[in-house]
Amino acid sequence: MNYLRSILYMLVLLIVTPPYALFMIFCFPLPHRARRYTAVPWVFMTIWLIKHLLRIDYRVLGRENIPDRPAVILSKHQSAWETVVLQEVFPLGLFVWKREIKWQLPFFGWALAVIPMISIDRGAGKNALKQLVDQGRLRLSQGYPVIIFPEGTRAAPGQRRRYKIGGAHLGVETGAPVLPVALNSGEFWGRNAFFKRPGTITVSIGPAIDPSGLSADDVNARAEAWMEAEMARISPHLYRSETTQPATRPAA
Repeated sequence: MNYLRSILYMLVLLIVTPPYALFMIFCFPLPHRARRYTAVPWVFMTIWLIKHLLRIDYRVLGRENIPDRPAVILSKHQSAWETVVLQEVFPLGLFVWKREIKWQLPFFGWALAVIPMISIDRGAGKNALKQLVDQGRLRLSQGYPVIIFPEGTRAAPGQRRRYKIGGAHLGVETGAPVLPVALNSGEFWGRNAFFKRPGTITVSIGPAIDPSGLSADDVNARAEAWMEAEMARISPHLYRSETTQPATRPAA
């Protein structure tokens, strides 16, 4: 039955997403806030499918830690699930994404290019960090939370990758609070997995880190320590602890 649900889920998205993406593309002349809102119905529809068709629900711990102003959100990344559902947890949140996705993913990538996401050229070296700060500063000032996956790519449950400094650097440069987020989506929705299994995902939000007086390295280290400790708490069968499990570096 889980196989059938997964197939139906993908079929619905394949049918709905291309025409909806074309609708979003035609909304390009609208102001940035209106363009961002055009994605909301698609997001809510997809979340409905995830909850009621795939039967993957979620619970949020630590909502009280969400500040009352736009924050830089550093989140674990285990599957495609969080790229959709974190937009409900953090309304109007903007992701940092690779610029080349707009050409690599027909329709979906084109639609992303219309809304005010933060587009980075990963091949630009140190200039990529400047792109992140320039665009991130603008979007934070416009009232958008900025969501960054500091490990850079999806990691299977139980794995840990090197935390990149970009999100922490954005927090320090803008003064925005940095919010660490741990989650275990990969236990139900695997990396690049076509078939999903039902269950309840935990999204745990840690205390906001005030970057005032801290270096980007300090902020990054504090976020990493909390996130890895929390992963060991919500998935103790996969994570030994934040101090005993070595980080695995991404393959070159």
